[in-house]
Amino acid sequence: MRDEITLSMARYLREHPKLKYVFFGGKGGVGKTAMAGAAALWIAEGGRRTLLASTNPVHSLSGLLGKSVFGAPTPVVENLWAYEIDTKETIERSKREIREKIQWFLKFADISTKADDFVESATMNPAFEESAMFENMVDLMLKDDYDVFVFDTAPTANARRLLGMSKVYSLWVDKMLKSREEARTLREMLSFTKKKEQDPLLDYLLQFRQRMGQARVRLTDHERTAFFFVTLPEALPIAVITRFIGWFQDFGIPVGGVVVNMLLDKQALGDRVPEFVLNRVQMQEEHMRTVWEKFNGSVRALIPLFDQEVRGMAMLRQAGRALFAEPGQAG
Repeated sequence: MRDEITLSMARYLREHPKLKYVFFGGKGGVGKTAMAGAAALWIAEGGRRTLLASTNPVHSLSGLLGKSVFGAPTPVVENLWAYEIDTKETIERSKREIREKIQWFLKFADISTKADDFVESATMNPAFEESAMFENMVDLMLKDDYDVFVFDTAPTANARRLLGMSKVYSLWVDKMLKSREEARTLREMLSFTKKKEQDPLLDYLLQFRQRMGQARVRLTDHERTAFFFVTLPEALPIAVITRFIGWFQDFGIPVGGVVVNMLLDKQALGDRVPEFVLNRVQMQEEHMRTVWEKFNGSVRALIPLFDQEVRGMAMLRQAGRALFAEPGQAG
């Protein structure tokens, strides 16, 4: 089946030498973290300074790498750093920033109440955590401290909302700016002084729109960004990425392709194979026909089911060899 891969992961990277932002996503449990880790290690050992970062609130990078990378970019091996974003700290920082913005608004509107009365309601939205994670991801991208950023994303539905926030934020900020400008113009018209008041919230919104614009440019750059979907040869994860690939493309995020993980090698099993295993092989073969049908030309790699868990540098290198193998090569 490798012969049906028309453009391998290795060749994709060669044809996109400016690739800088690499995302791995898919249904939960398909091996996104392992594939992101294998890719990051492979790129780093190729000589590029690489950050492997998790935007998944349920982090597993520390377990994958065998060392704590929580809370700050942490050196792993030469040219590779890893970072599990501290969700709690991110949320608390966002609450502090929101409190400041609400205080600005209340002062501007001459409303005498405490900002704390609004903060909890503003941060109780289930999307608030994703919003905080998105801003943290954007900070990493805009600081530009590394040659390549490899993101282990949340399950696909969350990743969709996460990456879609640049568009949502832009629409929200444009409306806020319009309302803010109208309010300031009216306030100045009614004022007895011709002196223009400083508006910190308006200044913030302008800066925020600029940041979101920069993030959107990066996320939709076909030379610098690619989102790779990881699936298993099973019906549900295939259905999930089938549904979301179109959405990512419609939104403008470049889809790099599909990686099929945990494939059983029928030839390597030998002659005396339990019926249960043969049934699994047959099931996978049926689902692989669906993969070739739905993602023809987009399959970048076929990853075997290894005899041990992908964890630690040795197994990540082995997974990396499979991920970046050329068609016809053994992983």
